[in-house]
Amino acid sequence: MASSTDPFSGARPSLWRHRNFRRYLTGQAASVTGSSISTMVIPVLAVLELDATTAEVAWLTFLGQLPPALLALHAGALADRHSKRKQMITGDLVSAAALASVPVAAALDRLSLPQLMVVAAVQGAAGVLHDAAAISLLPSLVDRSLLQRSNSRIGGLFAIAATAGSNLGAALTALLGPARALLGDVLSYLVSAWCTARIQAPESPRPAAQGRRLHTEIGEGLRYVHGDHRLRTLTLVNATTSFALALLNTLWALYLLRSLTMSATAFGVVLGLGALGAAAGALAAPSLAARYGPGPMMLAALAITPLTQLPLLLASPGLAWQFAIGGALFLQLACAAAAGTTQRTIRQVVTADGMQARMQAVSTWLTSGARPVAALLAGGLGTWIGVRPTLIVGTCLLVVPLVVLYRSPLRSLLEMPGSPTAAPPPAEPLTPPTPPGPSVPNPAVAVDVRHDHSPEGGP
Repeated sequence: MASSTDPFSGARPSLWRHRNFRRYLTGQAASVTGSSISTMVIPVLAVLELDATTAEVAWLTFLGQLPPALLALHAGALADRHSKRKQMITGDLVSAAALASVPVAAALDRLSLPQLMVVAAVQGAAGVLHDAAAISLLPSLVDRSLLQRSNSRIGGLFAIAATAGSNLGAALTALLGPARALLGDVLSYLVSAWCTARIQAPESPRPAAQGRRLHTEIGEGLRYVHGDHRLRTLTLVNATTSFALALLNTLWALYLLRSLTMSATAFGVVLGLGALGAAAGALAAPSLAARYGPGPMMLAALAITPLTQLPLLLASPGLAWQFAIGGALFLQLACAAAAGTTQRTIRQVVTADGMQARMQAVSTWLTSGARPVAALLAGGLGTWIGVRPTLIVGTCLLVVPLVVLYRSPLRSLLEMPGSPTAAPPPAEPLTPPTPPGPSVPNPAVAVDVRHDHSPEGGP
């Protein structure tokens, strides 16, 4: 619920006048910008400064991606048990300290690849703690009727912030060198922690949770998501979409740069178009959902997504095909962001307050766990049958989330569902909320978008 210190007025209140939301958004945008800096800088540092081999770069990437798969469920349970803001600040400060060790070690000429791997793992673990609390904090900052618009603003700004962070990372690397460029990400974490500390939102303590085993609360979260068909369906849509896109992401850059001989400049332009598409899709999501209904809109977005792969699969080297691929990526990430902000809003609306973080953690756990498996599968298939046939397999897999949503009653959801009437008591086994069913007057994508707010995928 919105803080009483940030009153709204009028039938359509402005989120920009909501002090807590502005602080939340500013801090999270700074964090996304900084994360994009380190995502660009750390591989450059490993390859150019530390002469890392291909296998070592792969291990570095793997260690950065492993914490979400291992820790997401625990981070969600902790966020529902303790203060979300304190958990966010802790994650930010740990990440800042880990990254700050890199330029210090470089200045002392003691930087090594093992240290970089430890930093990647620590930053990934701290990011899991931060994100589990950050995403579940939003429903306590604004009224649930404003969640769709809030997620729309977040998705649009985060897409732009991610692109700005990558460009800023390149500029800082050229100006300061890769090690000192990471100071930009350190600063972003400090800004995020400062903004989070200034948020004035009440958080309900859960004294009854003290003494309970963490795995018990994790089990409650899993059963909660499985027991509600809306949460179960949207989580499965997220996981299957993430798996397909991770398989495509592993090879599509290689295909563009090597098979289609795309220049580095053209590749950067294509990525920029994708970021613009993500921002446009996120900002358009509320009006599209209001006009066509959340269910039909998500279904259409998931149906369009596999079609956006066709220009890549049919392309040959040449400027015309580069424009076509860029346009396809714009459309693909617009669909991903529109569906992603809508499905996230639905999950937040129907979930009881005491289950928000654990609900989100289940989705993060499944989507994060799918990515390394998909990357390994892509490498194996790419070696066995070739890059282009593997991209065709990934395109076919993008049909799976469409089928999952089509077979669910959510496909006909014409209005946002109601909120749960009450949160289940934390000391007892938790059961799914029982809000009113989907509103369907005439009975007849989901990609979680730092981390969860930023869509990803290839054209």
